[in-house]
Amino acid sequence: MSSTESPSVSAASVLPRVAPVRVGEGERLRSVGLPGVTLSIRSRRPAREGLPPALYVHGLGGSSQNWSALMAELEGVVDSEAVDLPGFGDSPPPDDGDYSVTGHARAVIRYLDAAGHGPVHLFGNSLGGAVSTRVAAVRPDLVRTLTLVSPALPELRIQRSAVPTGLLGVPGVAALFTRFTQGWTVEQRVRGVTALCYGDPGRVSPEAFQQAVEELERRLRLPYFWDAMARSARGIVNAYTLGGQHGLWRQAERVLAPTLLIYGGRDQLVGFRMARKAARAFRDSRLLSLPDAGHVAMMEYPDVVAGAFRELLAEVGDLGERDAGERSTDGRDAGGRDAEARDAGGPAGAGPRGAAEDATTTGAGS
Repeated sequence: MSSTESPSVSAASVLPRVAPVRVGEGERLRSVGLPGVTLSIRSRRPAREGLPPALYVHGLGGSSQNWSALMAELEGVVDSEAVDLPGFGDSPPPDDGDYSVTGHARAVIRYLDAAGHGPVHLFGNSLGGAVSTRVAAVRPDLVRTLTLVSPALPELRIQRSAVPTGLLGVPGVAALFTRFTQGWTVEQRVRGVTALCYGDPGRVSPEAFQQAVEELERRLRLPYFWDAMARSARGIVNAYTLGGQHGLWRQAERVLAPTLLIYGGRDQLVGFRMARKAARAFRDSRLLSLPDAGHVAMMEYPDVVAGAFRELLAEVGDLGERDAGERSTDGRDAGGRDAEARDAGGPAGAGPRGAAEDATTTGAGS
């Protein structure tokens, strides 16, 4: 689907001078020029050569930095790259001003085709989850496995706390919100976003909070920041209203790749109740429920998410022998799952933080 409005900001021609994007230790950032779009790609040097490729897609208002913690957890498992979607992070707006879910999916597909990595392990969070679902549905040749963290798939009853985000997509609301909040400090804005996205905002370290403040200060200097936010929010709303073969739930049913679904019990943006519907929609799915997590489980519990992904890789045969054979002295395997519980058929990650459920044993597909 294309945006119905002409872009109010010239895309690649808008190159304001702002502070450089933060690049964490062990990471590098590069710019990739593609037809109609320029993408910033964050990567992490893999622990060894020959690891299977993985690509991470962030959510609305996020960036490739949202995946840094998980990328570090998985550096010995996959060769990780995270994309800044057009208009976010360090990527300029798309030339055609198309911020729809399809537009973002098209940008991801263009990068994967150009990179020539072959099928990748594709990760998506929130908006990135919707984008990744569409990519996996229309280009199954590009996706080896699919991992979705709180994917923004259509809900009939949207949570009240998610309404303001959806309203950003209404023409004029972003400008109104900007005027209404002009007296807010950047610190106040970051605290608000943290409270909305985290199950426990106390898990954000002072260092991480300061980095988020610096990143938001940088973004607010970009003349296209609110335009990208508003149009991408509108793209999600429009995707929710699509029916037929282009509907996201219909496309979820078409996904062939083994799929790991991760939902947080304290998510204020994507309903936890949608977890069961998603597990039924994706034909080859397994579900990880994290009762204490919010909307960004990969940032809150990267070790748990990494453990569940390792188990998925072991299932599909992409986990190297050295990784599959790793055991710590307390008897847990490389995925963080208790060996006795696993052998007895018990849930992975059982305990206060989460319970993983194979969709085939929870009524999925019925």
